[in-house]
Amino acid sequence: MPITKKFIAPCGMDCALCMAYLREKNHCFGCRQVEKNKPATRIKCRIRVCKNRKGNFCFECDEFPCERLKHIDKRYHTKYEMSMIENLEFIRDHSIKKFLQREQKRWTKGDKIYCVHKHKYYAQIKP
Repeated sequence: MPITKKFIAPCGMDCALCMAYLREKNHCFGCRQVEKNKPATRIKCRIRVCKNRKGNFCFECDEFPCERLKHIDKRYHTKYEMSMIENLEFIRDHSIKKFLQREQKRWTKGDKIYCVHKHKYYAQIKP
């Protein structure tokens, strides 16, 4: 299954790579999906519900990158070897289509997808 735009959160996280999305029990459908089965941390996420954002992504905000985004980006860059800010800059500079192509090449192998949180490959979720 290809990674699609619906999996890219406003902060630049690719929800298709998240352990909450990839787990079998209490499966999360991603930050842009309905609230059904969404972990409380995503419902309350101040970046996801930010009123300052002027579009679909944080890079469309006058404060980009804000302190909240810098904080989570630092943690993800250190712990999970990915950067939400770099993701957002790539989308801004090259397009969402090219970003999705890059994500597909970077994180998938055949029918497996890499979980950034667990540092291992999982079977891709069927929609």
